[in-house]
Amino acid sequence: HVRGCAAFMPPSLADASLRSSLASTGRTSRLAMAGSSTSTESNPRMLVNEGMERFRRGDVEGSIELFDVAEKNLPQLRPYLWQRGLSCYYADRFQDGSDQFKIDVSVNPLDTEEVVWDIACQLRLTDGDLTRVSKMSLPKGKTDRRRIMATIYSLFRDENGATEHDLLVAGQSGSKSDEFYSLYYLGLYCEAKGETSKAEMYLLQSIKTDYGRGSNDYMTSCAKVHCKLRGW
Repeated sequence: HVRGCAAFMPPSLADASLRSSLASTGRTSRLAMAGSSTSTESNPRMLVNEGMERFRRGDVEGSIELFDVAEKNLPQLRPYLWQRGLSCYYADRFQDGSDQFKIDVSVNPLDTEEVVWDIACQLRLTDGDLTRVSKMSLPKGKTDRRRIMATIYSLFRDENGATEHDLLVAGQSGSKSDEFYSLYYLGLYCEAKGETSKAEMYLLQSIKTDYGRGSNDYMTSCAKVHCKLRGW
């Protein structure tokens, strides 16, 4: 199972205002914030959850507004708002998205997807020119043991000879989530490189997979919103 840009709250934040760490199951992670307030306007957990729901409905700018308010109410959240980075990409705020993912990696250096999304944002800023992208990487000697994510990582970083075909093959492992993720990231990659027709083909295929149709994984929502925003 691909967990996506999972967020983890450091132990230093587990105090009276935050009882537990950020829990994550795929992209459906929920912030386990403490606090007696039930008002969305002041409760970071509720703000982030509502921001995610707004995004799922296609209200990308509205989701960013709520993520921003959540950070304002709890500044320590900043390195964990991967959802805002995704929303920034879909709002064409590519520099803001890149900045968010870089901050995320500073506290979670082993998260492959954060690296990939930073590259995608930078590609949109450089007209798809990988030679102009400052690519983050996993710590030296570290690799992602999940074949699907290792292949996605290599493709976006243009290393190990990885090709689109390699990622397609990796998605045929028999895993429903691998099938979705291979097609989704192929679509993202092609779009970032300026190959719109191929991006449309891959993205539409991704949301038609069993995982794309039936999973509550946040990334399946991203794929659907992607297609909706592009009019595909």
